[in-house]
Formats: sequence, structure tokens, C-alpha cells
Amino acid sequence: MTIEMTSNKPYIVKAFYEWISDNDLTPYIVVDVNVYGVMVPMAYVNDGQIVLNVSGSAVGSIALSDNSIELSARFGGKLEHISVPYGAISAIYAKENGAGTSLEIEHPDPEALEQDLTLSEVDAPNIAAVKATDNPVKDETITEKNEKPKAKKPSLTVVK
Repeated sequence: MTIEMTSNKPYIVKAFYEWISDNDLTPYIVVDVNVYGVMVPMAYVNDGQIVLNVSGSAVGSIALSDNSIELSARFGGKLEHISVPYGAISAIYAKENGAGTSLEIEHPDPEALEQDLTLSEVDAPNIAAVKATDNPVKDETITEKNEKPKAKKPSLTVVK
């Protein structure tokens, strides 16, 4: 008899986030934007990924729920809502020394995720769609290259 278990990924990400933060380091996550349910400013995506600084000092608010990480952060001076299902996180690490782990990408069941997003909308009905803006929250790939992303017309795309 095989017992179906939930993903252990949320537990791993939360544990590494807490461990990195407890050591006064800066937690970064690498997000695969091709996973269903990811909501990030697409202007800062590089090769299908975006690196986000998720430290308490870099974001306005952060919630590590059972299914996703929800956070508010300023991009180009404008407050944006970011949503990242745990399945889309390919790594979590400390910026200062690289300590962390890589993770396997998991594509969630779209029906279950839609149901979860609907519940989230009831809790926060005033959340607007994410728009591309001028400057990300210290995205390592952009600041190291010292270049700004090409301006794109803001849009929201459902990726399956």
C-alpha cells in the first residue's frame, strides 16, 4: 500500500529561509517563471528565471503559506505583489556565502492551485496584477551586470 504524501518542498524552503535569516544573512530565491501560478514582474526575468531577495528588510511584507510565498516589494518605487508557488523555487541560498540548497521544480495541479488562488483573492481582494517596472529589488543578475532590462509593455500571462 502506497500512502500519498504532500510535497516536502514548503518545509525545506521555510527551514532554509529561517536558518539563513537567523544567521543574519540575506535569503535569495531562484524562481522558474514557467511554473503555473508564478506572479512576478516579467521585465526582470532572465532565461526563464528571476532571483528575488526575500529578506525581511528588502520586502514590505512576506507570508510563507502552505502552498506559496506571497510578498510585497518595491520595484521602481512602486509597491508590487509577488506570488511564488513553492514548486517554482529552484534554489534558496544566502547571498553572502552561497549556503543553501537547490530544489527540483514541481509543476502543481492547476485545478488545486486555482482553488487556492480563489481563496487568496477572498482574503485580499484589492491585490492588483503585477506590472513590469523600472528597477527590481536588488536582483543579483541585474546589479552585477549593471544594466537595466528592456522596457516591455506590462502584461499578465497564465503559464501552464
